[in-house]
Amino acid sequence: MVSAPVQVAPPVQAPARVRRLPRWAGPVAGVVAVVALYIAFRGKAVLPHDDDAALFHWLNDARDWVDANRNSSPIFLYVVNYVRLGVSEIYTAIQAALVALGWPGLIGLAAGLGWLAGGWRIGLVSLAGFAGVGVLGFWEASVDTLALTLAAVVLSLLFGIPLGIWAGRSPRVRRIVTPVLDVMQIMPTFSYLSPIVLLFLIGPASATIATMIYAMPPAIRITALAIQRVPGVVVEASESLGATRWQTLRKVRLPLALNTIMLGVNQTIAAALSMVPLVALIAAPGLGVDLLRALARVNVGAALVPGVAIVLIAIVLDRMTRSAAQRREGGTRARIVRWGGFAVLTGAGLALTPVLAQEFPEQWQVQIIRPINDVVSWIEANWYTFTGFLNDTVAYGLLNPLQDVLTSAPWWLVTLSVLAFAWRVSGPGPAVVAAACLGGVAALGLWQHGMETLTIVLVASVITIAVGLLLGVAAARWRWFAAGLRPLLDAAQTMPSFSYLLPAVALFGNGRFTAIMASFIYAVPVVARLVEDGLRTVPATVMEAAKSAGSTNRQLLWKVQLPMARGSLLLAANQGIVMTLAMVVIGALVGAGALGYDVVAGIAQQEDYGKGLAAGVALVLLGVMLDRITQGANGRRSPHKKRNS
Repeated sequence: MVSAPVQVAPPVQAPARVRRLPRWAGPVAGVVAVVALYIAFRGKAVLPHDDDAALFHWLNDARDWVDANRNSSPIFLYVVNYVRLGVSEIYTAIQAALVALGWPGLIGLAAGLGWLAGGWRIGLVSLAGFAGVGVLGFWEASVDTLALTLAAVVLSLLFGIPLGIWAGRSPRVRRIVTPVLDVMQIMPTFSYLSPIVLLFLIGPASATIATMIYAMPPAIRITALAIQRVPGVVVEASESLGATRWQTLRKVRLPLALNTIMLGVNQTIAAALSMVPLVALIAAPGLGVDLLRALARVNVGAALVPGVAIVLIAIVLDRMTRSAAQRREGGTRARIVRWGGFAVLTGAGLALTPVLAQEFPEQWQVQIIRPINDVVSWIEANWYTFTGFLNDTVAYGLLNPLQDVLTSAPWWLVTLSVLAFAWRVSGPGPAVVAAACLGGVAALGLWQHGMETLTIVLVASVITIAVGLLLGVAAARWRWFAAGLRPLLDAAQTMPSFSYLLPAVALFGNGRFTAIMASFIYAVPVVARLVEDGLRTVPATVMEAAKSAGSTNRQLLWKVQLPMARGSLLLAANQGIVMTLAMVVIGALVGAGALGYDVVAGIAQQEDYGKGLAAGVALVLLGVMLDRITQGANGRRSPHKKRNS
């Protein structure tokens, strides 16, 4: 019998592997498409600037209607006017009280409050800081600035802390308040000066309200965060014992959140002091007036000295509030020492007030304006070659080419490019918001000036983020470098933004690069601090594991620290861009032009009011666009996490 042949099954073939395109293929294809469209449509649909746009005239007519009905409309008579008069009375009362104390009484009170908040060291800092203001020769203007700051802070806390408590307890309120606070913080300070002047006229009242708008968001945010952080177990225990919601708030939530709320007070004071010099543009008294005069005369020394006076006030108030936030209640003896020191120092100052002269003695003042100007003249004479080369390199190598591309590209191509870029890095939600913001700039008739402003912001942001990243990395790696860098960053953060302009003008002349350098000094401290903090918070166990695996210092930085600090780095980029936008607008005072000039012209010239108001809205739209893109990138998971998950 012949057996049937054995049939062997064919070998099973593995399914063909689908070859995926590399990750860079999509972005490269997108860039190629954008370049091709730019070449094809260059110079078409560019929306040139028109000073006679219908919207500007309509806004001027709205301004005229408000002026005509100010004394007849019930809203102005019984709401706006009473708000203006009430705020003015608060400022006047605080200013009168500070003047009545006299310079010895105010210095003694500052030293006493410093002693009460943090002991003899803070008392000494407070005494030296306020005395230093008098030595610089700006005592009266400093009192006006302090009064305006305190009035704005009092109102900010009066409304901000209750709203923060409400937001901390109610998720619904928090969802409503958060976007409003985002806009308030993103909005460049120049943007809301025009509408505030329209409603409340020029003077201390409108200046206080403008400062309040800028200073209130930190109070609300930090108070809400403090209430949220109160342990739920403690709240439940209080309620289980029969306490009402009001009793739980007053006796449990607020005491536990008090230290964090004091940090909110600290940040509110810092924000108010940074805003106070700017409101000199709307006739606010104080040191801002001296800064504006110095800017008009291009006198660097006359601008730096009042800036130093503001720094001294800021340091004193910062140290007081920080010490009060970190203070721990001691025993009876400690309380007696604190209150006894406060009483002695304050009493000594008040006792000297009727004895000494009303004004700060002129023979105690030190004039440093001329030496500063001599140093500036020497720098101008000896550094001109370098500063001129740097100015021309950035202008012709970065600013002019980028501005030419943005202003000659069709508006729809720029909008689609931003939409695609934001979609990739931040997701669909931020992308739609970013594209809508650019559409709003086009609808306002300010596309060309918006692209000119965006050019300056992008170049300044790249420089700021790059240098801030280097400084932050160096500070995180070498503690001696961080210790030497810290006082420089403190001075740059507390110095009024106006004070940065004149040294930049002296070195680089009027123009866009001057605004870039001023914004760099203003924004780089925040970027460097956030980068340093992010790198330092990488867990030590992860670092040790990487070292034991043989990683070099360079590999630790690139493979471990920077990827794990991604959130902090993106937050640093976000803050750097937003702060750069705010400072670039101020650069309009030294020839930066674009939207900043439109806003300043709207404040100074009645016929340009509509254009200035529209430019303020356009600046807000650009700020929201940049903020949403960077915040959205921070919210998305990083690529290396996606691959590992």
